[in-house]
Amino acid sequence: MSTLDPAIAARLKRSADGLVPAVVQQHGTGEVLMLGWMDDEALARTLTSGRATYWSRSRQEYWVKGETSGNRQWVRGVRLDCDGDALLVTVEQEGPACHTGDRTCFDADVLLAEGADG
Repeated sequence: MSTLDPAIAARLKRSADGLVPAVVQQHGTGEVLMLGWMDDEALARTLTSGRATYWSRSRQEYWVKGETSGNRQWVRGVRLDCDGDALLVTVEQEGPACHTGDRTCFDADVLLAEGADG
C-alpha cells in the first residue's frame, strides 16, 4: 500500500465515494484516450510506479492499465486542475486504450462532429 503525499491529498476534492476523475491524454499529441477513476491509493501508486493505476467502480478493485491486456500506459505527467476535482494524466499508450479495442474510448459515438454547421 502506498501513501499519497498529505499536501496532494489535502487539495483533492473527491466524489461521495472517494474518487477523482482522471482524464487520460496521449503524451505529445493531446489525444484524449479515456476517463478513469482514482482514489488516494490509486493516485499514489500512479505517481510512484509510473504505471497508470485506477479504481474499478464495477469490480471494486485496483487495476493497472494493461496488466492483463498488454495495452499499457506509461505515465509521463499528472496534473491537478485548479479546483482540485479532476486529474489530467498524460501517458505513452501501448496499443488501444479502450477495452473495446478502439484507439480511444471516444471513437464510437460522435454526438457533434467538429466543423459541423449549426
